[in-house]
Amino acid sequence: MRSLVVRGARQHNLRGFTLALPHGALIVLTGPSGSGKSSLAFDTIYAEGQRRYIESLSTYAKQFLERMPRPAVDAIEGIAPAVAIEQKNPTTSSRSTTGTATEIYDYLRLLWSRIGRARCVNCGGEVRSDTVQEAVDRLVAAGGDRIVAFPLPPVVRATHRQLVENLVAMGFVRVMLAGTAAPGREGTASRSCPPAWTSRGPGRCWWSWTASP
Repeated sequence: MRSLVVRGARQHNLRGFTLALPHGALIVLTGPSGSGKSSLAFDTIYAEGQRRYIESLSTYAKQFLERMPRPAVDAIEGIAPAVAIEQKNPTTSSRSTTGTATEIYDYLRLLWSRIGRARCVNCGGEVRSDTVQEAVDRLVAAGGDRIVAFPLPPVVRATHRQLVENLVAMGFVRVMLAGTAAPGREGTASRSCPPAWTSRGPGRCWWSWTASP
């Protein structure tokens, strides 16, 4: 069924009319005060959608939810579980949406993170996490010498010499400054670093280890 059909709606001041509302469309109910807009939207359509949803749950889950009475209507066809937002929404943030106001956004994020597949915007390949072994195998298969490096931000509470010594102790053996690899070997890198790395002076460095096939 491609539409929501309400037959014989008599809730509150409604007078037993029948209407069909198409699915997938933005529908606005207009009219003067007391014409039955809220009676149709909230007290009839939403109430029946929520009631049917609660009835589909287990007995254990029903005890924690508010049971809604059946609206005064002959039949409602093509209705899905409904979500209603009151006219006086307490949320005042400019970034609020229907998803955040109804807390559906949190469930959608969980759904997308579990079953969604991220794609690279450049090559279209699937973005996924690789293990260390998979990354090494791909570098070796590419051939040639490869350098795996990471940027090192400026340090405030320690001198560069102290930072270099800590990195050497962690197993890093080479530093690249302005695209040039500084000389040095494991255990002596702190003594062979460029002058910019033996003081608190500014500089952007890359620490790396070399992988040769």
